[in-house]
Amino acid sequence: MSSKSSSRSESDPTASAGELTHVDSQGHVRMVNIGEKEITHRVCIARSEVHMAAATLDKIIDGKLPKGDVLATARLAGIQAAKRTGEWIPLAHPLPLDAVEVLLVPNPNGTAIMIEARAETHWRTGVEMEAMVAATAAGLTVYDMCKAIDRNISLESTRLIQKSGGKSGTWTRPGEDDPETGKQA
Repeated sequence: MSSKSSSRSESDPTASAGELTHVDSQGHVRMVNIGEKEITHRVCIARSEVHMAAATLDKIIDGKLPKGDVLATARLAGIQAAKRTGEWIPLAHPLPLDAVEVLLVPNPNGTAIMIEARAETHWRTGVEMEAMVAATAAGLTVYDMCKAIDRNISLESTRLIQKSGGKSGTWTRPGEDDPETGKQA
């Protein structure tokens, strides 16, 4: 073990802006100690997009795929994945989810499904990863159910849109429509 000193204790759950909280003072990866953090209401929203041929999207909308209802199955996959985020992401804390919502909406241009996932908790750490895992798993499920008819499907632009709660307050990604108001941030 190195005897290097750190400006903060390894159990300190806070970090200054730009500091990597999952790396200790010796540069080792670690799970952040959240035991002393306050329990607060936290909500995160993530989005992703599944791009495909127009004919594929038509078959999804018309319910004409042999594997069944793509949108319902993808919605359930996203919810299920959010509940298991701590198993997917090595340093994510398992946490109690209050709610997970996954919306899948065909894009008006006819070649994509827009996914929005919202995760909510009352806990000591945020639900960014749960929202992003939900959006990703929903998109991967769309791919899985449609790959036999369209190998060019792509999952793109998975991103955090908004987070609220905790010490850092509310943040909305610039250039995105605010999920609450529909206006661009």
